[in-house]
Amino acid sequence: MKALIIYFSLHHGNTEKIARAIAETLKAELKTPDEVTPQELLQYDLLGFGSGIFFGKHHRKIVDFIQKLPQVQGKNALVFSTSGMGRKSFNQHLSKLLEEKGFNVVGSFACRGYDTYGPLKLIGGINRGRPNQKDLEEAKKFAREVAEKIKSS
Repeated sequence: MKALIIYFSLHHGNTEKIARAIAETLKAELKTPDEVTPQELLQYDLLGFGSGIFFGKHHRKIVDFIQKLPQVQGKNALVFSTSGMGRKSFNQHLSKLLEEKGFNVVGSFACRGYDTYGPLKLIGGINRGRPNQKDLEEAKKFAREVAEKIKSS
């Protein structure tokens, strides 16, 4: 299975840590939206998309990139995110955008990340040290489950 993880990590490298854990497990290439064109994606069997969460949604760079993608038919995708709250529900918007483009979203992962955005900066942030080793292991477990799901379908 040929896989590519596309991520955008802005402040503390939270999302990059998770992207690297997923990519390592899937033996996937790892790129930012600026390093790949939408047409290049057609050569991959699985695409992963992730970023930190800003006001309940993925970073604009990831959203804009997905909106520029051509329609596909049944190509597999996964979605991941990091945020102060670590809610998987934040991934729903991106999953929906991918499904509208014809992707089969085979998994969603979220974890807490060190967050100093806005007023949180005044108190030194929340979730210092996250994602931690346990979070990285959970990301790897998620990637193995996605790979198994694809293999068995």
